[in-house]
Amino acid sequence: MGFKDIFDDFLNRLPNRDRSGGSGMDGDAAGLNAFEEQERQIFDQIENTRKYREGFYRFIRHPLQVMIEEPFTVLYISVPAALVLLIGGFMSLVMSYGVGVLFSTTMIDDVLVFALLIAIVPLALLDLKESLRVSSIEASLPNFFRDVAGMNDSGMTLPHAIHIVSEGEYGALTPHIRKLDTEMSWGVPFVEAIRRFGKTVNTPLAERSVDLIAHASSAGGDVSEVLRAAAHDAYEFFNLKSERRNGMMIYMIIVVMSFFVFLFVIGVLSSTFLTTMAEAGQAVASSGSSQTFMGTVDLFLYNRIFCHAALIQGFFSGLAAGVMGEGRVLAGLKYSALMVLIAWIAFRFFI
Repeated sequence: MGFKDIFDDFLNRLPNRDRSGGSGMDGDAAGLNAFEEQERQIFDQIENTRKYREGFYRFIRHPLQVMIEEPFTVLYISVPAALVLLIGGFMSLVMSYGVGVLFSTTMIDDVLVFALLIAIVPLALLDLKESLRVSSIEASLPNFFRDVAGMNDSGMTLPHAIHIVSEGEYGALTPHIRKLDTEMSWGVPFVEAIRRFGKTVNTPLAERSVDLIAHASSAGGDVSEVLRAAAHDAYEFFNLKSERRNGMMIYMIIVVMSFFVFLFVIGVLSSTFLTTMAEAGQAVASSGSSQTFMGTVDLFLYNRIFCHAALIQGFFSGLAAGVMGEGRVLAGLKYSALMVLIAWIAFRFFI
């Protein structure tokens, strides 16, 4: 039962409420009806405001802000744009050159590549920006907790200590610290303010540390010790994450180098062996001999198959590099986009 239902039930229990259709004073009933209408308008305004502050309506009103905060929402724009390019390009090529253009040229492959890049590049860039923000916050969070604990130990109150700390520089964490200082200066309790701080920072490490601090402070623990413990935990977490990324760097390099080795082998194979075979086959065919030279070598078909293989390997190798290096498939999209673009350039201009 929502607040509106509870309020309506309360109105129904009023002594002068018109329940039988004729009881109660007409003036009171008219006043009550006017009050109900006003209440309904207030609730409608609240509902409209809430609707435009979350979900798809919020994305319509503030698309850039929502995309920065939640990178996945950029797919609302990039995927339809990619589909428009793909369908429009396909129909334009077929209408202009016929169905044979799909098999005799690589133009449809170019449309597919650019549609894929339009779909994934915005998401990859926004995810990279979010990843840099999270890294900056996680690197600064232990220092922030440790500085507040040290000032609190020196005799400062928590609001004063946070006010002093907010004047420092903590990377991407700085605006959140200043917002925390503002809230505490307005008299917001420390536990409530630190919980809001964790929600606005919105990183796994910050949420875990804030939850620890809030529970320990609510239980009556020493705030300085709690902050120092949270700083130690955040520092260890960041160090373990950095060690994991550094340890997996060699495997990321192997994945990327294997892709370039694949391109190099295909380039050598296409420019030497396959080209020689195709020229030899043409020479035998033009000589009028009844013998064939290992069949006809369609160099265009082989290069197109190799191009598709390189594009597929580049895309999925990038995803594998993201999982190995950062533990997230989404983090590999930037590598996928880069390797797909490199493969396309290599086959269009060099192979």
